[in-house]
Amino acid sequence: MTILVTGGAGYVGSATVEHLVAKGESVVVLDDLKRGHRQALDPSVPFYQGRIGDRQLVKEIVEKYSIESCIHFAAMAYVSESMEKPALYYENNISQGIEFLSTLLDGNVRRIVFSSSCATYGEPETPLIEESNRQWPANPYGWSKLFFERMLDSYDCAYGLRFFSLRYFNAAGATERCGEHHDPESHLIPNVLAVAAGKNPEVEVFGKDYPTEDGTAIRDYVHISDLADAHGRALEYLRGGGRSDFANLGTGHGYSILQVIQFAREVTGREIRIRMRDRRAGDPARLVADPARAKNVLRWEPQTSNIRSVLQSAWTWHLRNPDGYSPR
Repeated sequence: MTILVTGGAGYVGSATVEHLVAKGESVVVLDDLKRGHRQALDPSVPFYQGRIGDRQLVKEIVEKYSIESCIHFAAMAYVSESMEKPALYYENNISQGIEFLSTLLDGNVRRIVFSSSCATYGEPETPLIEESNRQWPANPYGWSKLFFERMLDSYDCAYGLRFFSLRYFNAAGATERCGEHHDPESHLIPNVLAVAAGKNPEVEVFGKDYPTEDGTAIRDYVHISDLADAHGRALEYLRGGGRSDFANLGTGHGYSILQVIQFAREVTGREIRIRMRDRRAGDPARLVADPARAKNVLRWEPQTSNIRSVLQSAWTWHLRNPDGYSPR
């Protein structure tokens, strides 16, 4: 019996595949490689290049490997891009997802762990975001994740598709094998480290007038090793007969952009120049999780998500892989 991991060549997906394989799980990966990297996966992991909406391909994988569960990462995930190209996000994250769920059901796959996002909440109403908080996304990316959550909920009621939706906050850090390499890169930490490494002259900071202590946005950073562990725990929970559920993955502590940059200076020992820019549309001021449900239901506790550990692991990976997954 095998786990299908969609988007398994992506940033968090590849770290989760690494985690599952280390636990002795049988895994097969489906990824279109538009934003993932085949090099992020051990060559021994069975891999298929394609889209989740390709029903014939998914059917072939489900039947060949006797798929018993799925961990679903495959999605476009740039907030700013979703504001500019919402149709692209709804087609990729929702339309393709509808076809995918139908194929899973046809293949009698009844367990799925979904890589969701804190973007489903939009502008938070409380300092710490609980799962019961109002969900009103501030961007099409967040809406696409929320729509898919609603589909899972209705498919559970109608077809018995049990799911666990993990709304994680800012994925960060690196494992020995897996690191962050996007093109273009929109995430803070790799852009900060690119300046420390001398690749870029400065890092852009979007927004200096947020209602926060230093005027920059606050985020809750979670190490990809901890995220991978949570996905594995969610799958075990479903295998043990657990009911469908939702949970935040975060530390409960946020850092402002300027604080992260200062920590990066200390970790790297390098100067990091900044350029202040206007806010980006769709970016809330503060996103910090209340992780109590994940801790109570999944017995999940972040082990490596201290901001210094996050930055040190990412810096080590970038020094070892100065061109990311690209060949020199």
